[in-house]
Amino acid sequence: MPHSGINVLFEGHNLVRLLGGLWTTVWIAALALVIGLSLGALLGALRTLKNPVLRLGLRLYLEFFRIVPTVVLLFLAYYLVPELFHVDSLPGSWMAVIAFGLWVAAEFSDIVRGALLSVPVHQRESGLALGMNRWQLFRYVLLPQALKLELPATINLATRVIKTTSLLMLISVMDVINIGQQIIEANNTTYRTGVFWVYGVIFIFYFVVDYPLSRWARHLAAQQKV
Repeated sequence: MPHSGINVLFEGHNLVRLLGGLWTTVWIAALALVIGLSLGALLGALRTLKNPVLRLGLRLYLEFFRIVPTVVLLFLAYYLVPELFHVDSLPGSWMAVIAFGLWVAAEFSDIVRGALLSVPVHQRESGLALGMNRWQLFRYVLLPQALKLELPATINLATRVIKTTSLLMLISVMDVINIGQQIIEANNTTYRTGVFWVYGVIFIFYFVVDYPLSRWARHLAAQQKV
């Protein structure tokens, strides 16, 4: 079929370019999660301490990243960080990693704090009765149980990060959305229905990445209710 919309996917290297954009989306999300989960675990543990000044500071950090829209965080990282720290050589993809990583850290700190506080009090008392110090209690009693409690929420957070990467095109990162838009604009006159096929493929990409994670999170949550 000449000029059929689906042919836009096979014009030149368009499909390969979309796959390359998907890889950009995935590695930015994955690296932001690694950084954010590591930092968030530390901040979440610190939020369980009884130091009021520390807890207030971490609470303000959490509320800042909850209140400020993610797109604003991206623009702040993209335009403000290079000016403040004189790092003009850093590409937009790494600025996105910084912005998403700090956002994930804030969200995950709340998940970790909630999981740690959800461990039954008698578990803590039993650990103390056995002569454990604070570190041993955290390592052998609180952490193993908190990991099980926080896993579904952590997986859901990961799916949110992957979906939020669709904003990367606003800071000129060549993610799957940005490349898809370029393909549509370059072939709009030849393949007028190409937009449906390009965004259909992008939908499939996001679905393939996010749906298994979503199913896994629901499965774990159901197991915890049993």
